[in-house]
Amino acid sequence: MKFSKEVKTGLLALVAILLLIFGYSFLKGRNLLDNDRTFYAVYDNVEGLAPSSSVTINGLEVGKVVAIDFFGREGKLLVTFKVSNDFAFSKQSVAQIYGGGLIGGKSLAILPEYEQGNMAQSGDTLPSNVEEGIMELVNERLTPLQKKVESAITDADSVLTAVVDVLDKDTRRNLRVAVADISTMASEFKNASQELNGLISKNSPKLDRTFSNLDEMSGNFNKLSDSLARLELSPMIEKLENAITDFETVASRLEKGEGTAGKLLKDEKMYDNLEGATRQLEQLLQDIKLNPKRYIHFSVFGKRPGPYAPPLDSLR
Repeated sequence: MKFSKEVKTGLLALVAILLLIFGYSFLKGRNLLDNDRTFYAVYDNVEGLAPSSSVTINGLEVGKVVAIDFFGREGKLLVTFKVSNDFAFSKQSVAQIYGGGLIGGKSLAILPEYEQGNMAQSGDTLPSNVEEGIMELVNERLTPLQKKVESAITDADSVLTAVVDVLDKDTRRNLRVAVADISTMASEFKNASQELNGLISKNSPKLDRTFSNLDEMSGNFNKLSDSLARLELSPMIEKLENAITDFETVASRLEKGEGTAGKLLKDEKMYDNLEGATRQLEQLLQDIKLNPKRYIHFSVFGKRPGPYAPPLDSLR
């Protein structure tokens, strides 16, 4: 059976159209030859999920996202996805959007629940959830850090402003003068240090002799300390204590008026008698000095002396 060129052309066009439809559906995640189960999930934000994104159960890819459309007047999004695997799970299983990074998109994961008698069927709408991705976690972690950095920058700006206010022209000029003075002082200190080094170098022999003398003095002091350490101080201290005790005894007796010295110190009558005797002895010596003839008589020829005539200046 022969076909005309028009029929062949029409068949080729039909096959091309079918292949185009099949390829387009396959690229969008639809397989026209498979009997997949279709499920739905409603989200406020799909967070980067796109048609043909993979659908996984426990990490195993079991399907594709078919379409994402608006749902209702509130701007919610209806995600349609197909599951080619006949793995059974409950209607309470959650369809969670997960993953996503700096380059790659996100995927859809079914978190299966295994409630018997309430298994999910094709056309059911599953509960939805969105897992935080890398960007969300980074933003969540960086937001407090950003606030701290901004606060630190603000504080640094305030400090710099205060420093600029303090370092006015006069202050900067004073600082320059102070730095110049410090430089001059350092130069003078360097010169003084050099002079001191020269002085020490010139007097090095004298310093050596001085240290030698100090060493000898230290040795002599050590010998003196050894000699003092060898002295028997206990007998000397004991004798000194006995002398102090005797002195205290004598002082006590004098205080009590015992003995001649004590009576002399305490007995006023004896003191008066001693004073009177001293005064009479003084008068007697004065009288002997003025009237020696009254007490001493010389007669060479044996003449008896005449009667005594008291002088006018005699002591009474």
